[in-house]
Amino acid sequence: MPDRSQPVVVEQIIHRTVSDVWNAITDHSQMVQWYFDNIPAFEPTVGFQTSFNVKAPSRDFYHQWKVTEVVPENKIAYEWTFKDIPGDSLSTFEIEDHGDHVVLRVTAIGLDTLPGDIPEFDHESCLGGWNYFIKERLHQYLSI
Repeated sequence: MPDRSQPVVVEQIIHRTVSDVWNAITDHSQMVQWYFDNIPAFEPTVGFQTSFNVKAPSRDFYHQWKVTEVVPENKIAYEWTFKDIPGDSLSTFEIEDHGDHVVLRVTAIGLDTLPGDIPEFDHESCLGGWNYFIKERLHQYLSI
């Protein structure tokens, strides 16, 4: 079983421009098409905050995001907290330009600050979630 203090890292090669990928991960109208469809608003601006509920079979997860870092067309990071659940995590999206493709790397840290008895916060579940969003949903969205 992976150590919950280790980061979760997911990388995906995408045959699109840096701008295309940046817009997909920061433009609200695009994010709701591949990420969470109920994000009420999003702005790639340090300090921007948004919140929304995600229903899981076991409980509701009221997501609270706060943008902590923005380097346009290169990096965006936001803190994830959950209403009534102690702890927080940080997800960082980084885009590397390789000419004919880009590599998108998502790194999530802080799982060990979240309750260990909630299955959705274990390392494998988090890895599975990011693989789903980045390698399946975003990849499909950008392949259209």
